[in-house]
Amino acid sequence: MPKFLIVEDSSVILKILKHIARQELPFEVIYAMNMAEALELYETHRHELVAGLIDLALPDAPDGELVDYLLKEGLPVVVLTGTSDEQTRQSLLQKGVADYVIKETRFSYQYAIQMLHRLDKNREVDVLVVEDSRTYRNYLVNLLGLHRYRVHQAEDGVQALQVLHQNPGIQLVISDYHMPNMDGFELVQAIRHQFEKRNLAVIGLSGQEDASLSVKFIKNGANDFLTKPFQQEEFFCRVTNNIEALENMERLHHQATRDYLTGLYNRRYFTEEAEQQLHKCQREGTPVSLVVLDIDFFKGINDEYGHLAGDQVLQQMAHYLEDGLGRFLVARTGGEEFSVLLSGLDNEKAVSLMNGFRQGIQERIFEIPDDFVRLTVSAGVSTLTDTPLSLEQLFARADEQLYQAKEAGRNLVMGFE
Repeated sequence: MPKFLIVEDSSVILKILKHIARQELPFEVIYAMNMAEALELYETHRHELVAGLIDLALPDAPDGELVDYLLKEGLPVVVLTGTSDEQTRQSLLQKGVADYVIKETRFSYQYAIQMLHRLDKNREVDVLVVEDSRTYRNYLVNLLGLHRYRVHQAEDGVQALQVLHQNPGIQLVISDYHMPNMDGFELVQAIRHQFEKRNLAVIGLSGQEDASLSVKFIKNGANDFLTKPFQQEEFFCRVTNNIEALENMERLHHQATRDYLTGLYNRRYFTEEAEQQLHKCQREGTPVSLVVLDIDFFKGINDEYGHLAGDQVLQQMAHYLEDGLGRFLVARTGGEEFSVLLSGLDNEKAVSLMNGFRQGIQERIFEIPDDFVRLTVSAGVSTLTDTPLSLEQLFARADEQLYQAKEAGRNLVMGFE
């Protein structure tokens, strides 16, 4: 399991840090109050450590010796210091620390703990640097490396678009203005046109002393702008703020489109997305089938074992649906009801696929508190034919087939073409 290392010689401050860490950090934290303790812990857990929050002046390392050692070992370090003079700041930045925090208020300690969490999350964040100057591009790449971002590079806008197509996980683009072939403005416009559905932030850069450049960048679709040269701390603040804004947007989107219990799409999202896929299939003349699936005798599980057991059954069923049918659009559309849109499958293939899923379910064991149960499911399938049908009509026909499957004894799949 990943771990964080916190080293602080003040028992009062360490108590505050422990309290905040319990609230903010997702992994185990190991603590030390001096360099000797820290080195012992480091040797034991070195392969598990993600980052360290280290006091600059310790009783047995008064001149930052522990910070120097950990940086040499390649561990990202956030420094705690009681000194706020410019010489200390410059020294820490030259060492290559991820950040430094002045010991002032509880907010300072909270910021330091949150920075540890950020360094962990950044390992899964892809950033693209677009800069025609190799020297400055390397500088930006090295800076982002201090915060553990996964960095991609491009020499101009044309190459940047190629990289974006090849790496759909990129979340942030940092682009210079003056570049050959395609400048920063043109790149931002192309990004917003070609990747309009991607949750992607853009920060513009320029060394040109023109106050209107920031306005032009933002009006062309950028999220932020920095003038070169910039302070390292400001750069990281801008990058972090934009990444966290994207994460907040993604979190809100997840809450709006996902079922809170199972994590599958909810009925609202399913309806909106299914409408689009249905229209696409109608235009292209490709088959599409709608499945309404229901857990047989689900009420009996709630009545006999309680609603917690019922919730666990729903969560496990959602997992099996995602695992077996995740390449299609899957949602929880009712209490124990799930829906699947099988784009590209006619009625025969859809019924065959769902029969395979049904057979798999009856062979599985569902775990509930202190026990386990076996379940079956029934499903109704409706397929779009040459006659145009609305999504509501497809649902009605699938519901009719589901009702017939229930009446026929359950643990069945019935199709309506």
